[in-house]
Amino acid sequence: MPNTKTTVPFAGTKEQEAQLLEIIAAHKGQAGASMPVLQAAQSLYGYLPEEVQVMIAEELDIPLSEIYGIVSFYSQFTLNPKGKINIAVCMGTACYVRGAGDILDDIAKHTCCQSGSITDDRTVSLEATRCIGACGLAPVLTINDDVYGKLDRGEIEPVIDTYLEKEKGNRA
Repeated sequence: MPNTKTTVPFAGTKEQEAQLLEIIAAHKGQAGASMPVLQAAQSLYGYLPEEVQVMIAEELDIPLSEIYGIVSFYSQFTLNPKGKINIAVCMGTACYVRGAGDILDDIAKHTCCQSGSITDDRTVSLEATRCIGACGLAPVLTINDDVYGKLDRGEIEPVIDTYLEKEKGNRA
């Protein structure tokens, strides 16, 4: 597995920028325009890097601090790109007391991806999340849209390996 980068260079295209400017223009001057614009921008880019936040702030003529405040407050927004294999470990109370911290550490070692980052080939991203509401299955992790619960530490690597092998097959 390649080394992990904590910051990934912004790789937006001119086409994405043009689409974002159209989205902003459609909402400019509306009360509360920042939320729908941010939601559309995240859908367009997959995350909300600083460059996109700056563009939104400038085009909507609102302070960057306000945009960042919204992005960092709502859990629906992310500042980091997601890998093709996006792993999220619930760190809510029930999961944490049942070993989620150790599971997160094990996954980081196995994938060479630290929490809050993405591998430089953008294959794997790893994050610690707030409670996902599946406390009865603690400890819980998600891989893309799949939920895994009541896993012991030894069961996690084979699960992740199936995703890695599938991704490797997709690249062949």
